[in-house]
Amino acid sequence: MDPHVRDCVRSYTEDWAIVNRKYHKLGTGFNPNTLDKQKERQKGLPKQVFESDEAPDGNSYQDEQDDLKRRSMSIDDTPRGSWACSIFDLKNSLPDALLPNLLDRTPNEEIDHHNEDQRKSNRHKELFALHPAPDEEEPIERLSVPEVPKEHFGQRLLVKCLSLKFEIEIEPIFASLALYDVKEKKKISENFYFDLNSEQMKGMLRPHVPPAAISTLARSAIFSITYPSQDVFLVIKLEKVLQQGDIGECAEPYMIFKESDAAKNKEKLEKLKCQAEQFCQRLGKYRMPFAWTAIHLMNIVSSAGSLERDSTEVEVGTGERKGSWSERRNSSIVGRRSLERTTSGDEACNLTSFRPATLTVTNFFKQEGDRLSDEDLYKFLADMRRPSSVLRRLRPITAQLKIDISPAPENPHYCLTPELLQVKLYPDSRVRPTREILEFPARDVYVPNTTYRNLLYVYPQSLNFANRQGSARNITVKVQFMYGEDPSNAMPVIFGKSSCPEFSKEAYTAVVYHNRSPDFHEEIKIKLPATLTDHHHLLFTFYHVSCQQKQNTPLETPVGYTWIPMLQNGRLKTGQFCLPVSLEKPPQAYSVLSPEVPLPGMKWVDNHKGVFNVEVVAVSSLHTQDPYLDKFFALVHALDEHMFPVRIGDMRIMENNLENELKSSISALNSSQLEPVVRFLHLLLDKLILLVVRPPVIAGQIVNLGQASFEAMASIINRLHKNLDGNQDQHGRNSLLASYIYYVFRLPNTYPNSPSPGPGGLGGSVHYATMARSAVRPASLNLNRSRSLSNSNPDISGTPTSPDDEVRSIIGSKATDRSCNRMSSHTETSSFLQTLTGRLPTKKLFHEELALQWVVCSGSVREAALQQAWFFFELMVKSMVHHLYFADKLEGSRKHRFPERFMDDVNALVSTIAGDIVSRHQTSCILFEMVERLNTSLAFFLNDLLSIMDRGFVFSLIKTCYKQVSTKLYNIPNPSNLVSLRLDFLRIVCSHEHYVTLNLPCSLLTPPASPSPSVSSATSQSSGFSTNVQDQKIANMFELSVPFRQQHYLAGLVLTELAVILDPDAEGLFGLHKKVINMVHNLLSSHDSDPRYADPQVKARVAMLYLPLIGVIMETVPQLYDFTESHNQRGRPSCVAVDDYESEGGSMISQTVAMAIAGTSVHQLARPSSIILSSSSGRQHSTFSTESSRSLLICLLWVLKNADESVLQKWFTDLSVLQLNRLLDLLYLCVSCFEYKGKKVFERMNSLTFKKSKDMRAKLEEAILGSIGARQEMVRRSRGQLERSPSGSAFGSQENLRWRKDMTHWRQNTEKLDKSRAEIEHEALIDGNLATEANLIILDTLEIVVQTVSVTESKESILGGVLKVLLHSMACNQSALYLQHCFATQRALVSKFPELLFEEETEQCADLCLRLLRHCSSSISTIRSHASASLYLLMRQNFEIGNNFARVKMQVTMSLSSLVGTSQNFNEEFLRRSLKTILTYAEEDLELRETTFPDQVQDLVFNLHMILSDTVKMKEHQEDPEMLIDLMYRIAKGYQNSPDLRLTWLQNMAGKHSERSNHAESAQCLVHSAALVAEYLSMLEDRKYLPVGCVTFQNISSNVLEESAVSDDVVSPDEEGICSGKYFTEAGLVGLLEQAAASFSMAGMYEAVNEVYKVLIPIHEANRDAKKLSTIHGKLQEAFSKIVHQDGKRMFGTYFRVGFYGTKFGDLDEQEFVYKEPAITKLAEISHRLEGFYGERFGEDVLEVIKDSNPVDKCKLDPNKAYIQITYVEPYFDTYEMKDRITYFDKNYNLRRFMYCTPFTLDGRAHGDLHEQFKRKTILTTSHAFPYIKTRINVIHKEEIILTPIEVAIEDMQKKTQELAFATHQDPADPKMLQMVLQGSVGTTVNQGPLEVAQVFLSEIPNDPKLFRHHNKLRLCFKDFTKRCEDALRKNKSLIGPDQKEYQRELERNYHRLKESLQPLINRKIPQLYKAVLPVTCHRWIFDFTLSAEIRRV
Repeated sequence: MDPHVRDCVRSYTEDWAIVNRKYHKLGTGFNPNTLDKQKERQKGLPKQVFESDEAPDGNSYQDEQDDLKRRSMSIDDTPRGSWACSIFDLKNSLPDALLPNLLDRTPNEEIDHHNEDQRKSNRHKELFALHPAPDEEEPIERLSVPEVPKEHFGQRLLVKCLSLKFEIEIEPIFASLALYDVKEKKKISENFYFDLNSEQMKGMLRPHVPPAAISTLARSAIFSITYPSQDVFLVIKLEKVLQQGDIGECAEPYMIFKESDAAKNKEKLEKLKCQAEQFCQRLGKYRMPFAWTAIHLMNIVSSAGSLERDSTEVEVGTGERKGSWSERRNSSIVGRRSLERTTSGDEACNLTSFRPATLTVTNFFKQEGDRLSDEDLYKFLADMRRPSSVLRRLRPITAQLKIDISPAPENPHYCLTPELLQVKLYPDSRVRPTREILEFPARDVYVPNTTYRNLLYVYPQSLNFANRQGSARNITVKVQFMYGEDPSNAMPVIFGKSSCPEFSKEAYTAVVYHNRSPDFHEEIKIKLPATLTDHHHLLFTFYHVSCQQKQNTPLETPVGYTWIPMLQNGRLKTGQFCLPVSLEKPPQAYSVLSPEVPLPGMKWVDNHKGVFNVEVVAVSSLHTQDPYLDKFFALVHALDEHMFPVRIGDMRIMENNLENELKSSISALNSSQLEPVVRFLHLLLDKLILLVVRPPVIAGQIVNLGQASFEAMASIINRLHKNLDGNQDQHGRNSLLASYIYYVFRLPNTYPNSPSPGPGGLGGSVHYATMARSAVRPASLNLNRSRSLSNSNPDISGTPTSPDDEVRSIIGSKATDRSCNRMSSHTETSSFLQTLTGRLPTKKLFHEELALQWVVCSGSVREAALQQAWFFFELMVKSMVHHLYFADKLEGSRKHRFPERFMDDVNALVSTIAGDIVSRHQTSCILFEMVERLNTSLAFFLNDLLSIMDRGFVFSLIKTCYKQVSTKLYNIPNPSNLVSLRLDFLRIVCSHEHYVTLNLPCSLLTPPASPSPSVSSATSQSSGFSTNVQDQKIANMFELSVPFRQQHYLAGLVLTELAVILDPDAEGLFGLHKKVINMVHNLLSSHDSDPRYADPQVKARVAMLYLPLIGVIMETVPQLYDFTESHNQRGRPSCVAVDDYESEGGSMISQTVAMAIAGTSVHQLARPSSIILSSSSGRQHSTFSTESSRSLLICLLWVLKNADESVLQKWFTDLSVLQLNRLLDLLYLCVSCFEYKGKKVFERMNSLTFKKSKDMRAKLEEAILGSIGARQEMVRRSRGQLERSPSGSAFGSQENLRWRKDMTHWRQNTEKLDKSRAEIEHEALIDGNLATEANLIILDTLEIVVQTVSVTESKESILGGVLKVLLHSMACNQSALYLQHCFATQRALVSKFPELLFEEETEQCADLCLRLLRHCSSSISTIRSHASASLYLLMRQNFEIGNNFARVKMQVTMSLSSLVGTSQNFNEEFLRRSLKTILTYAEEDLELRETTFPDQVQDLVFNLHMILSDTVKMKEHQEDPEMLIDLMYRIAKGYQNSPDLRLTWLQNMAGKHSERSNHAESAQCLVHSAALVAEYLSMLEDRKYLPVGCVTFQNISSNVLEESAVSDDVVSPDEEGICSGKYFTEAGLVGLLEQAAASFSMAGMYEAVNEVYKVLIPIHEANRDAKKLSTIHGKLQEAFSKIVHQDGKRMFGTYFRVGFYGTKFGDLDEQEFVYKEPAITKLAEISHRLEGFYGERFGEDVLEVIKDSNPVDKCKLDPNKAYIQITYVEPYFDTYEMKDRITYFDKNYNLRRFMYCTPFTLDGRAHGDLHEQFKRKTILTTSHAFPYIKTRINVIHKEEIILTPIEVAIEDMQKKTQELAFATHQDPADPKMLQMVLQGSVGTTVNQGPLEVAQVFLSEIPNDPKLFRHHNKLRLCFKDFTKRCEDALRKNKSLIGPDQKEYQRELERNYHRLKESLQPLINRKIPQLYKAVLPVTCHRWIFDFTLSAEIRRV
C-alpha cells in the first residue's frame, strides 16, 4: 500500500492525544461567573422583607383620605385637639409584641455573644453569587477549548421528493436534483437521482434493469450550502426512455392532453401507452432529455420564514394562465426586494432556521436538444429572475411535483454519506435512506481533511462528429473505469443513479435524437481505488443507437473511442480535456499513453483534432492536487521507504541530490495553494515535526532539518493567520491550528514503518476508530469514551487483500460514526493528564528542539514566530506533557523533570520575548495588537508551565518579565499601555487553577521558608506599627510589605498592581482602574465559588492572601464614587478631613514598597525629580466610576466577611485613630453602595429601558454616522477625566473612552427589552439578599471595631464614627432581618457607652431618635417592636445617667415633628402602636416603678400623640397645598414658645414649599428660621458681628418681626434640652442663611440674595474666613450680573383674590384671601384648579364659581351650596410709594396692597355708554406682606374708590397716550407694534374712539362746577394725545419701506381729519378755572371689615 495513502488514512483514524488538567475548570479562565452559573448559585435564597416593597399601592389609602376629606373640613382654632379624647385613643390601642428579657440586666459580653450567634446563623455563604460580574467584553484569561476537527458542512437543507404526476401517465420518468449558483456560474452540489415511478411503470423496464439496491431508492437528500446567497437555484431535470423522434415530438402529448379529458381521449392514450411499452422493451437502457425546471431557493426560504403557518405550501407555476413564474413568485412570496438584494450582506440567506415549506411545482420547460449545456442553463436561470422572462412565452409541460424543503436536523437517522457509508444511528438497513449530497463549494473552504474520501466526477460535455464520415446520429457515450486494457478489466466503481444496483461497470449518456454534435449534461461519479497505477484509465466508447427496428441492424454500433490515463508522472490527472477520437479500437498498451500521442496506424476522426470535450474533477483526501505538496510528501516517503531514485514529475532524484531537493521542497511549500495546504494541514505539520525530531539519514549522513522545518512551520502558520483572519478567537489563535495542537498533535513515532502506535502500551486492545465526523462538540472530554465501532468485518486482523481492502479495514465497516469516538482516553487522576499514545523512544525531544530553534532564529523567521508565538508555546507545552507522561516523570520531583539546557533555553526565550513586548509597546495600533497577542501568549505559556515545571523556576521567569517592564516604565512618559499589558499578563498567570496553592498562604505566626527565589532585595520597611515581633507579623499580613510579597508572590503582585494603579499620583493610569479592579474582583469571585475552598476555615486562609487589600482600598477613600450623594444626607461623613488623607500618617502603603513593585530595589527606581515635583503640588482626586467603586467595595466586604476575626481585631488595635476612621468611612460608603433599590425601581427601570435603549441607539448612530465624530463625542463626554490622563488619546482612559461600552447600555437590554414579572422578582430577590448580606458584614466589622476600642479604651473618638455608620445604615432601605440585628447592636452600643451618646455626640443622639421613630412607624411589626424597644431603652438609659431626661424628650419630640412634616407615606396608625408598646414597657418596668420615670414617659408619649393627631389633620389636607401649609403654619405658631419645635416646623414648611417649587416661600421660611435662631443666639452670647435678632432681618422681609422672642412665656435658652439642636449655633445660623440665599437665587429674587449676604458677610469677616467670603462675593457678582442680563425678563407671582362663601367651608366661610400663583397663571387656570379640587371634595353639583367680581350678597346664596369667587388682582401702590418702588423687583416684593376694578352703571348693568360708565376700584390689604412663609394670606382690610364717567375717560386717554409714547420711543423700534397702536388711535373706524370721547365730554362745558377740573384735565389729555400721534406718524414714516407708502398716506389723512375735528373742542378753555380755586371733594367710601359697615349708595 502506498505510504502516502497509509499516512493519510492513519491521520484520519488515529486516536487523538488530549491533555487535561484535573482542576483546570476551576481556574478563573474556565470558571467565569456567568449568568446561568449565578442563577444556579442563587437557588434557595430566602426572600428578604423590605418595607419599601410592602407599602400599599396607595389606592386603599386614597379612599380613606377621601372619606376623611368629606367628613371634616374645619381646623380647630388651636393646633391641639382635646387631651382627653386622644389619650383615650391611645390607651385603647394594641401594642406590638414585647421583646423577651429586654429589661433584664445581662452582662454586656453575654449580650454580644448572643447577638453574634444570631447574626452569624443562616448567612449566605457566597457573597459574589449575589453580585453581578462586572461588565467585561470577554475576560482576557478565557481560552475556549478548540473545536473538534471534523468534516466540513455548510448550512444543511433537507429536500424530500414526495410525488411527481403528469396529466398522462404512460411511461417511467427519471429525475435528478442539483444546486447551481448563477453568479459564480458553478454547479455547487453533486446530482441527487430519484424517481417516483409506480411499480407498474418500473415493470416496463424489467428486462434492462437488475434489481435495485436500497441505497438507490432514496427520495430525500441533505444538501449542504457553505455560501448561501440569492443566486442559488435548485434545478430539477427529467429524463425518459429513448424513443424515436426529437424531444419536442415526444413532449407534445404531455402538453395537449388534460387529465380531466382522460375518458374522451381514451383510445389515443391507449395507443401512446402501447408505443411506450415497445420503446421500453427495445431501448430500455438508453435515456433522452425530457424537461427541466428550477426553484429559486432563497425565495422559498425567506417566504417560509415570513409566512405564519407551521409548514408553508408554495405553488410554483408558469404560463399566462397562472401569472408568470417569476411574477407570482415575487408577488406572492416576498415582495420585490428579495430580488434586488445583492449577496453582499445577505441577511436573508440563513438556512438554519426557516419554517419547513412544501412546494408544488406545476410547470416544466421542455429541454431543447441544442441547448443542453451548463452555459445555456445559466442563461435560462439568470433570465428566470427577470420579470419579462423569455421562458414565460414557452408553452409549459404541466405536471405536479411536490417537494418538502426544511432545515436538516442535527443527526438524521438512516443517512448515507456520498460514499454510501451508513452514518451512525442506522437502526435498520431495510429502511429507505436519506442521501447526503456532496457539496462543491462556490468558493474555497479552508478545513483540514478528517475523513477518507476519494471520488472522481466525469462530465462529458460535447462531441463534434460533423466531419465524421458515415452514419452517426443518435449518439451515446459509454464511460468505464479500467484497471487494464482488456474489456473485462472495467471496475465496478461507477455509482448507480436511481432504482438500480449500487455500483456498475459502465455508464451511458442520454441520447439527443438525430444530432451529430450533441451536448451532454451527465455527471458520472466514480469511486477511485486507494492506490492508482499507470494502467488505470477512463475509457469512452461512442455508439450510434438505432431507434427504429429494422432488419439486421444492431441496436448499437460503436463509432469511436478515446481515453484518459489516470496518473501522469505519479499525479492524478484532472481538469478540462478536449480529446481526439479514434475510429478503431485502441491498440495494446494504449493506457499508459495519452490519446493526443499520434499512435502509428490509427484512424482518427477529423484528422486527430480534439472533438470530444470532457471535464474530470476529483474530490479526494488522498490526492493533494498541488505540485509542491506532492513533491514534499513524495520526498519524505522516499526517505521513509528508502526507495531511490525517486521519480517526481519528469525528474529522477538520486540519493546524493536528495538533501538539497528536500530542503528546497520544504521552502517551496510557501508557493503551494492555500486550500490544499489547509486540507492536508494535519499531515503536513506532522511530517514537519517528524523531520525535526527524527533527522533523516541521507547517504549515511544525518541531515539536520530542524531549522528548515521551523521556518516552514512559521510561514505556514502565518499564512493561515493572514488569510483566514475570520477564523480566530479573541487572542488571535487560528481555530484550525488550535484544534491541531489540542487534538491531533502527538510526539511522533520515531521508527520508520512501525505500525500506527496504538494505546497498546497502556493496556487495552486496539480497535481502529471509524470515520469521525463530529457534528457536535463532545460534551465533556474527560469522560472515558467507549469506542463503539460497529465492526462487522471479522477478518480485519487477517491480511488485507488489496490496498482498497486495506483502506476499508482501516476505516472499519460502512457505518460512519459522527460522534467523536476518536477521543478514547486514559485518565491518570494524579497527573491531571489524559493521553492516548504508546510510549515511544524518540531521538530528539520536540520541545527541546523547538525551544532551541526559536532561541537561535533571527530575522524574518523570528518575526514570523513572534507573530504566532501562541502556536509554538502551546506546541511546546503539549510536547512537554507528553514527554513527562511517556517517560513516567509525572510522579517525580519537578526540579528534575527537564534538563538544565532546556530550562536555559526557556529562560532565554521568555526573557527575549518580554524584551520584545517592552520595546514594541509604543508602536502603531496594528502592531500594538500584535504586541497584545504576544503578551497574552507569553502569559498563557507561563500559566501552563506552572502546571508542569518547578514553580520556583516559573516565578523567576515571571520576575524576569516584570523586571523588564519596570525598568522601562520609569523611562517613558506615558506608561498606561505598558501597565495595561502587564495587567493582562498578570491576570492570565493568576487564572491558574492552583493560584491559591501557588501563593502558599502562610500560617499566622511562623512564616514558612520562602517558596520561591527571594522576591525582593529591599529590606523590610520599618512600619508605623508597634515593633514587638508578634505585632510586626500581624502588620506584615496587612501591608504589602516585603515579607508578605515574598511569601505570597502572585497575590503580592496583584495587590501591588492595584495599589500602584489606584494611587492618585499615578500619572496617566486612570484608564486602567476598571481593568485592575476587575482582575481582583474576578479572582475573589472565583475563590468564592470554588468548591475546594467552601469550608469556612479554608476560606479564611484564602482571605488572608488579600488582607492588604483593606489597606489599599482605605487609601482610595477620597477617590471612590460618592454613593451617599443620592441620599438627602450632605455627602459622605468626613470623619477625616480630606487634607488629613494626604498626610503620610494616613497612608497604608509606604512609597518604597510601592516602588519595589517588581523586586527591583528602590534606588534604581527613584522617580525623576520632575515627576515628584508635579505630583506633590496638591493633587486633585479623580473619582472612580460607580462600577469600579462598587467592585472594589464588594471585594473589601468579601475579605472582611471571610478573614479571621481575631486577626482583624489584632490589626485594628494597631491602627491609628485616623486610619480607623478611614475604615469607618469606607463602611459608610458600602452601606450606600449596596442599598436595596426596591422592587418598584426595578419595574420602573424596566419600563424605561426600552425608551432609553432607543435613545442610546440614536446617539450611537449619530456618533457613528453623524456630524460629530466618535472621537469628539468621546472627548466631550469624558472631558473631566481626560484632563488628568495624558494618555487619554491612544488607550489610556478605557474607563471613559470606550464609548462603545459606555454608550451601549442597550447591549444588555436589547436582547430582551421587557423583563418578565418573574425576572423582576428574581432581580429584587437577589438585590435584597445582597443588601442584607453586605450590611450584615458591615455590622460584623463594626462589632469588631467596637471590641477593639473597648479593649484599648483609648479610642473613644472612634465610637462616634461607628455610630454614624450604624445610623446611616438605619436611614437606608433595609430588610427586616438586618434591622433586627442592627437594633440589637445599637442597644448594646448604647448600654456599653451611654455617656458617648448623651454627652458627646448629642447631634447623633438626635439622629438616632429620628431613625428609631422612623422605624417605629414601619409597616412591618418585627421592625416596629425592635425599634420601640430600642427607643424605650434609650430613654431609660438617659434617665439612669442623669435623672433628667429632658434632652431625649426634646429630641424625640423634634424628631417626630420633622418626621411628620416631611415624610410622604408616614402612617400614624403604626406609630400609635409603637407608642403604646413604649407605654407598656414603662408599665412593666419594675425597677424604675418608684421613680418619676414612668410618668415622664407617659407625659412624653401623650405629647407625641398630640403631634400625631395634628398629623392626621395634615393627612386630610394632603391634596390641598394651601390648607396643608396653613395647618403647618398653625402648628408652628402653637410652638411659639418652644423654639426647637418651631424651627423644626418652619423647616418642614420650607421643605414642602421647595417640593412645589415655591422657592421664594421656601426662602422666607429659612429667613424666619434664621431670625428665630438669631433671637436666641443673641440671648446666649453677645457677639458684635452676629445679628441682633429679628430686627437685622427686616430688610429681607417685613414679616420677620413675628419671630421676636418678646412674650412672657419665652424660655430662657440655658435650660437643659432647649435650643440644643444643631441649628442653634453660629454654624447653624450660617447654614440656614446660605440655604435661604440659594432659595432666593432659585426664585430669581437676586436683590434679596444681596440682603441675606449682608447679614452673613460680617460673620465671615469676624472669622477671617477668606475662602467663604470669596465664594459669597462670587455669588453676589453672579446675582447682580443676572439682574442686569435678565432685565425685563424676570417674572414673579400672579395674584388672585379668592373668597369662600357657604357653611360647607367650615372655618373658611366668608374668608377672603389673596393667593400667590406662579408667574403667568391665567384666571382660567386657578379657577380650574380650585373648582376641580373643591368640586371633588363636595361634589361638582354643590360647588359654584361666582363669575363676576361684584360684592357678594350672602342672603341671595343657596345655603346648601359652596361658592368661590376668584378675581385677578394687581399690586397697588400709592403715588408716594412709587418713588421708592422703581425696579420690577421693588414692585413685586413686600406687597401688602392689591387692587381690582369693576365697571358698572347706575342702573345695574356692567357696561353702558360713555357718559354713564362708572368704575369701582377695590383695594385690599393683607395681614402679611408677600412673599411670606405661605402662599395665601388673609385680607384684613378693604377700601373702594368710585370713578365718574369723565374720570374713567381721563384714565382711558392717559393710558392710550402712554401706549403711543412707549411705541414711539421703543428701542429697538418695533414697526408692527407702532402701526397697531397708531391704527387704534387714528383709524377712522375705531368705535368709541378718541373722537367720540371728545365729543361726549368736551363738546360743552359742564354745568356742575365740580366737574370743571375734570373737563380741563381731559382737554389737556387730548392735547397731549394729538402731539403723541404726530410723533408716532413721523417715526413710522422713517421706518416703512416703499411698499407701505400708501398706507402711511392713509394714516396721515386720518390723522389730519381727527385733528381738525378735535381742534375746536381742545381749544375751548373754561374761564372759571382761571379764577379762584374751588375745593374739590372726592367720592371716597372707606370700608373696614372690623366695622362691618353696610354698603349704601350715596
